[in-house]
Amino acid sequence: MKIAVIGAGYVGLVTATCFADLGNEVICNDIDKDKISKLNRGLIPIYEPGLEDLIKRNRREKRISFTFSLKEAVDKSEVIFIAVGTPPKVNGEADLTYVENVAREIARFMKSYRLIVEKSTVPVETGMWIKHTLESYARKKVKFDVASNPEFLREGSAINDFMHPDRVVIGVESKKAKDILLELYKPLNAPILVTDMKSAEIIKHASNSYLATKISFINAIANICEKVGADVEKVAEGVGLDKRIGKGFLNAGVGFGGFCLPKDIEAFICISDKLGYEFELLKAVKKINDSQKMLLVNKIEKAIWNIKDKTIAILGLSFKPNTDDMRFAPSIEVINVLQREGANIRAYDPQAMDRARTLLKDVKFCVDSYDAVKGADCVVILTEWNEFKQLDMAKIKKLLRQPLIVDGRNIYEPKKMRESGFKYYSMGRA
Repeated sequence: MKIAVIGAGYVGLVTATCFADLGNEVICNDIDKDKISKLNRGLIPIYEPGLEDLIKRNRREKRISFTFSLKEAVDKSEVIFIAVGTPPKVNGEADLTYVENVAREIARFMKSYRLIVEKSTVPVETGMWIKHTLESYARKKVKFDVASNPEFLREGSAINDFMHPDRVVIGVESKKAKDILLELYKPLNAPILVTDMKSAEIIKHASNSYLATKISFINAIANICEKVGADVEKVAEGVGLDKRIGKGFLNAGVGFGGFCLPKDIEAFICISDKLGYEFELLKAVKKINDSQKMLLVNKIEKAIWNIKDKTIAILGLSFKPNTDDMRFAPSIEVINVLQREGANIRAYDPQAMDRARTLLKDVKFCVDSYDAVKGADCVVILTEWNEFKQLDMAKIKKLLRQPLIVDGRNIYEPKKMRESGFKYYSMGRA
């Protein structure tokens, strides 16, 4: 098929590349001319394992191209995926300005039938507004369909998630749109759920909200475990072995970040408020997650007494491993609070350093973990990168002023750390 993907961010770029790898002819559009220029030179603007090689292969075989001309993207495609940003407003509501602008421009350029698919995470009834915009701004009475196809890609494993999905959800209003999307996704051999558009839109927010709820739940349990001397890792294992619950998203820590879960929770709360429903459960989920960051800061203060003038080494800046994404990363708030308390920050992350430099001020960015901990009073783990699990702890101990680790991701075994001579603080473990 001839496909256009509007938006070359984390979702759009992976989606466009994977559709191309399935044999489709894909054109990816973005208003950021610098980003498109880099992509046309073979430079990848985001870090996602396997993405660079996949883009190179499909560019070489001429299945994917990049343009900042939306007109070109509309002209050369039959199916158009909208994958632009929907950032949160001050009140938490999703800002749909980019979605509306793209829909209006598509309407201007359409000359024949197009299927417009919302891929961005959007509030319920957005599809209705996209349809209204297309009808209002179309220069000719061109036939079109609008559909919803929410994405369920996890940063760090997005390509595998696309190619081997648990399910594909498509919300449609016509048989033609349904048939096109079923044919498009047929090569994946995945379960496909066909719904109306509003149900598809709610499925995405409901899924992310449930996952966030599991994380906040286990963090609340971790706080109870600390108070009685239990081990939240064992508790989570025992709970997760129940097939009705499952093991996923039961890792206690400093809380969730990234662009999806925090934003989608806020948006779903706003959607519910507008509909006259008080979603108290989600408000509690958000409150617990927000409190985890200060809980970690309190642990640091307890461990080193006075934060002022102390040097603290931060290992891990991205919101999760295998990505360079710093959006809503817990590290930002933790570092800002520590700096307000007078701490000197040395930091290292395997992939997120460039993005972190634009967000964090007065931080010493180091070349590796050992450089970061040199002369520090304390090490704080904020992202569970595998390379942090494999550090030479004897070397770390020698480089520190005092052998002190505050582990916000529970990557080390408390008993082993203490036997190695470290003062070790983790989340929900005695």
